Amino acid sequence: MNTRRSFVARCTLVAAIAGASLAAQAQTILKAADVHPPGYPTVVAIENLGKKLEAATNGRYKVQMFPGGVLGSEKEMVEQTQVGAIQITRVSLGVIGPVVPDVNVFNMPFVFRSEAHMRKVIDGDIGAEMLDKITNSPARLVALGWMDAGTRSIYTKKPVRKPEDLKGLKVRMMGNPLFVDTMNAMGGNGISMGYGEVFNALQTGVVDGAENNPPSLFTSNHYTTGAKYYTQTHHLMIPEIFAMSKIAWDKMSKDDQALVKKFSREAQLEQRALWDKSVADYTAKLKAAGVEFIEIDNKAFYDATAPVRAKYGAQYADLIKRIDAVK
Repeated sequence: MNTRRSFVARCTLVAAIAGASLAAQAQTILKAADVHPPGYPTVVAIENLGKKLEAATNGRYKVQMFPGGVLGSEKEMVEQTQVGAIQITRVSLGVIGPVVPDVNVFNMPFVFRSEAHMRKVIDGDIGAEMLDKITNSPARLVALGWMDAGTRSIYTKKPVRKPEDLKGLKVRMMGNPLFVDTMNAMGGNGISMGYGEVFNALQTGVVDGAENNPPSLFTSNHYTTGAKYYTQTHHLMIPEIFAMSKIAWDKMSKDDQALVKKFSREAQLEQRALWDKSVADYTAKLKAAGVEFIEIDNKAFYDATAPVRAKYGAQYADLIKRIDAVK
């Protein structure tokens, strides 16, 4: 009898081990990556997407987040996603533009009237079409949704209220001729420079200012260099996307793909709410640190950049009309 009980116990143990092994084999780990640090809105939104996916699939899928650029630069992360080594990543449109030129329209100065206008565009038909174009392109990415990267305004060491106030000021811009031309058109002297070089350049007077959103202005400590005048030009509003490796996507069932799409839409809206809170928090911190937020009527800056939109936006003229028609 004891022998029989012992045999049954062993069989039960073997079955349990086999079951656990099968469960472990059945779980698919999706590696997600971002250059932003832990707690950043884009990171948190993807982490929450992963929790929902894990719960909805009874643990068959688990998202493992690698924030803070630990898996490389954004360019390197995108390349890893394209070959399936990373399954989900957040992507700036700069790496997508060469493959899907239409996304370059979002780089135009003042292509959006306001942040609310920009969100209506990416939430609507135009945003959906752009995601489909990326997915159907040779980029080997499945575009899941949009991420809000805020609006960019100018911070300088002296007050700027109109284009004439920028005359003679050297202002750092992202390394794209379009952005340098935008600053030149607005009245300043656009200087292309890596983000990591800006703090020292402001300290030493190599540049007189730069442009970015409030969270970046605070976390970079650029406001401590004397660049304490923050002029609300809102000249650039460039959304980003988060995408999945097409290799990983094609391995999923239609039902699981539908779940990912559902949770991606929720992540898009959740990231936005987190972003708005972050902007409010950092704006309060900047004001407490003595940064002056200068509210302006930016029509003069809009008018000044008309030649830039004409030069770079000619091939997107119809798309720009459609964007402008969104109310």
